[in-house]
Amino acid sequence: MLQSKTLDASSLQPPQFGHRVPSSQKPTTRRHASQHLPSPLATMSEELPSSSSPALKFKLLATQGRARVGKMTLPHFTADTPMFMPVGTQGSVKGITSRQLEELDCHVILGNTYHLELRPGADVVDEMGGLHEFINWPRGMLTDSGGFQMVSLLHLADITEEGVAFQSPVDGKQMLLTPEHSMGIQNKLGADIIMALDDVVPSTNPTYERFKEATYRTTRWIDRCIKAHKRPTEQSLFGIVQGGLDEELRKTSLKDLIERNLPGYAIGGLAGGEDKLEFIKVVNQCAPALPPGKPRYVMGIGYPLDVVLCSALGADMYDSVYPTRTARFGVALVDFGTMKIKNAEYKNDMRSVDPDCTCQCCTKYTRAYLHTVAGRNLSTAGILLTMHNIAYMQRLTKRIRQAIMEQRFPDFVRHYVRMQYPKGDEPEWVRLSMQMAGISM
Repeated sequence: MLQSKTLDASSLQPPQFGHRVPSSQKPTTRRHASQHLPSPLATMSEELPSSSSPALKFKLLATQGRARVGKMTLPHFTADTPMFMPVGTQGSVKGITSRQLEELDCHVILGNTYHLELRPGADVVDEMGGLHEFINWPRGMLTDSGGFQMVSLLHLADITEEGVAFQSPVDGKQMLLTPEHSMGIQNKLGADIIMALDDVVPSTNPTYERFKEATYRTTRWIDRCIKAHKRPTEQSLFGIVQGGLDEELRKTSLKDLIERNLPGYAIGGLAGGEDKLEFIKVVNQCAPALPPGKPRYVMGIGYPLDVVLCSALGADMYDSVYPTRTARFGVALVDFGTMKIKNAEYKNDMRSVDPDCTCQCCTKYTRAYLHTVAGRNLSTAGILLTMHNIAYMQRLTKRIRQAIMEQRFPDFVRHYVRMQYPKGDEPEWVRLSMQMAGISM
């Protein structure tokens, strides 16, 4: 059985293998001498790590503590990091057109390999010129490997060394998704970034042996993915660090994947219901252990506060259905948390959802209007709030980048946490996250 324990900051120091960006000694804010905050790092991009592979160039522009701002050049777009990627399971974000996503300044969107192969099929997309042409999207695209469906469709999946056999929820037919098949599908879809097929185990699984099996299998599968990848000069293959909540298994996965010298890396196996202390422990361990000059992607992360704190710990990329899914239930994302627009308090509220937001929802409509249409379960509210929530996440990551560039990121984090917890009652995992990042309240 995996053991959970109350964590303190001393037990959460990142591992020593891998490379770290050297820090300078100049402080950014006044603080008590007992507060050992990391110093801001040089903002001159030529002094910071970078990497270049055939289909991806990544360069850090500024850092402060462990937080980073980067520029990631892809075949279809040059994206800024940290960034949030909306999820378009079948190539489209529900209720939003590609043009609207572009207007909301999304740099990269995510598609799902498994669902795209079911409908319309990779061959159809390939005949149309690839996923970019199929959905009329001119910017960056990332496709997952189909591995997450081992969790979301576990009752329909049979996992072996060969791959994972799924029973289609559409017509009941069997699909065997192997590393080779996943690469073949993703090569046809043509996304800028493609993910290796990994053996995904829910973080709440109680069996250590299953995590161990999945960790070593993920390494064996990455070698099969590398061998099967037919478009390395056009698509960048990212590996996914596994290991559950076990520190030693995570070390093993980190070491094995870093040895493969991939264009980028993801931290997988999280956002599955694990305790928040355990979640942040894994990010704290893995993010700084990954190569400093390559992008670091924490998969499945979409709560705004998680994005802020993971960025403080050195991560660069995030994706989740949460912002768009919660919008369809009448919930808007705001700095103080969430706004449940169906609540009676908004019935006569003539203000916009967020006065600082420039999206169509906030510039054209009032809370009272949204309350009315959401209360009648009209799709109008879901569409408008989806636009807002995507705009909010893009603006949040832009503010993170600006704060790092201007060397005021600790103040930004403190202010954001205080907005979420104005009574000073932030939970232990938030305090420890900040402490691990060297930021005091």
